[in-house]
Amino acid sequence: MTTLTREHLAQTMSYEEFRELMRRLVAQSRTTGPEQTPQQIDFTKLNDRRMKRLEENTELLPVLRQALAGLSTRVIWVALVEAWCGDVAQNLPVIARIAGASPRIELRILLRDDHPDIMDAYRTNGARAIPRLICLDAATLKERCTWGPRPEPAQNLAREWKAAPNQTKDEFHKKLHLWYGRDRGETLQREFVTLLNQMRVS
Repeated sequence: MTTLTREHLAQTMSYEEFRELMRRLVAQSRTTGPEQTPQQIDFTKLNDRRMKRLEENTELLPVLRQALAGLSTRVIWVALVEAWCGDVAQNLPVIARIAGASPRIELRILLRDDHPDIMDAYRTNGARAIPRLICLDAATLKERCTWGPRPEPAQNLAREWKAAPNQTKDEFHKKLHLWYGRDRGETLQREFVTLLNQMRVS
């Protein structure tokens, strides 16, 4: 059984509600979570711009649209996120575009730091890495599959840096976001083709 319950789902928000929350926080020079530092607030402002750009420019691949058409049951995608997280900004708008292209997918958002019990059940190599997507059967809440926190090439960059950190954290983040900028969400979309095919047989 999944860790997620109907009570948890009642505490979720839509993607549009999350984006509205981000816009309010940017206007107030605040962010989500307990760490209200100038750096986290600046990240949130940058992420708001990144997300807006992706929302305006993301086009779904034909192979992904085909995989979406093959989804025959209703599912709920629950994304664990925070507004200050750069990986959330680079991936969540694409995930939202994918979910919005199918009437059988409902995307819901949970803030990571408000739900440590859920986050701790979906750690990545012991880390509370986000975004973390949990795909559930809408009728039973049975877990169908998970994804996150990054497309595999981006995750490999993070693994390499953690294994041999020959760059500063800022330098690593610049390299990571350069990869995101060049990829333009294509790798994530191709990974979601595989994920959707897994959901059809799980």
